[in-house]
Amino acid sequence: MASAYWLTNVRLESGFRYEEERIAGTTTELCHLKIEDGKIAQIVSADTALTDGLPQQDAKELLLLPAFADMHIHIDKTYYSGPWKACTPPVSIFTRIKEEQELLPKLLPTARQRAENMLGLLLSHGSTQVRTHCNVDQVIGLKNLEATLQATETYAAKQSHEIVAFPQHGLLRSDSVALVREAMRMGATHVGGVDPATVDLNIEKSLATIMELAVEANAGVDIHIHDPGHLGTFTFRRLAAMTEEAGWQNRVTISHCIGLADVSPQEQAELAELFTSVGISITSTVPINRATIPFPILKEKGVSVSLGDDSITDHWSPFGRGDSLERAGRLAERFRWSNERALAETLGFITNGVTPLNSEGQRVWPAVGDTMSGVLVHASCSAEAVARRVQRQAVLFHGKVVSGSV
Repeated sequence: MASAYWLTNVRLESGFRYEEERIAGTTTELCHLKIEDGKIAQIVSADTALTDGLPQQDAKELLLLPAFADMHIHIDKTYYSGPWKACTPPVSIFTRIKEEQELLPKLLPTARQRAENMLGLLLSHGSTQVRTHCNVDQVIGLKNLEATLQATETYAAKQSHEIVAFPQHGLLRSDSVALVREAMRMGATHVGGVDPATVDLNIEKSLATIMELAVEANAGVDIHIHDPGHLGTFTFRRLAAMTEEAGWQNRVTISHCIGLADVSPQEQAELAELFTSVGISITSTVPINRATIPFPILKEKGVSVSLGDDSITDHWSPFGRGDSLERAGRLAERFRWSNERALAETLGFITNGVTPLNSEGQRVWPAVGDTMSGVLVHASCSAEAVARRVQRQAVLFHGKVVSGSV
């Protein structure tokens, strides 16, 4: 595709439609977008005659949405694209860790290919940004990381990637500090961790070590915290304090954050305010087998919350489709966000907060100067796209069609 071209007849959201002072729908308009060097250089009405001789790609009046981001997945230890296999009944995280001691070496020969197939699956559903956690432990060493780096390099022209050096078997428990440090030198972008209380048995030392590794590598932090109730919330508070002490604001993510669902609404609000004050973000899978973290409170308090798939058909779970839009739809169902505005705003949980319309109903995306990464979908508006998990026709990344066709 040429470095400059017109994407014609694109449907863009332009505002909300009101009836009796209530939002009754979303209005759209057809536009031509001039794409130059991967960015949007011009937006004009579809009634405008294009006479500059540049190539044209017809979007056929499909709706353009911001590209999706899957902010929590494990592409290094999946059964995806291999023989079907359900998982054994779960007992505890330690059961799964023991299983991995035998499983990971068996999966290693095909780890790169399966990771690449997983990235292709995510891309086909519209995700052009992926944050994957990658096992770094005494069983597999850095070999899964090598496979993951190779897979992400294969897709470097189609997606952006972040890799969390993830000591699944416990940073302290499995003596993996040196391995994580080396993983950061090899190209991992974030320092990971898992349950400082339950797995590492030392909240203070585990969190302090994670933060030290992150500061040393000048890297972000993304830590799994499954611990429930007040054990979890105590860990959150200590992490927040260490984040502030290290000056690591806006560089720390809590994955799952399960304990937040187990405390009172008052404490949930207090923790949400704490997270906002130090810039701690949260990534969730919208679990349905237990209480869900309070998305409405987090949203109200300004906490950055994103969605991810976590496991897809592996020894942890046989489920998952790699579809961020499906995940957003499940979130909307869980909290009964069924009106036009609420559904439209739910899209932001899978686009790093980018939505076509702002809270006043004014179009803020796309705009001239934006990087042209988006998804063309068979829908009339983003609310319909979320509610109905609509078909994706084409995915664009930095101006190029990287999946599907127009």
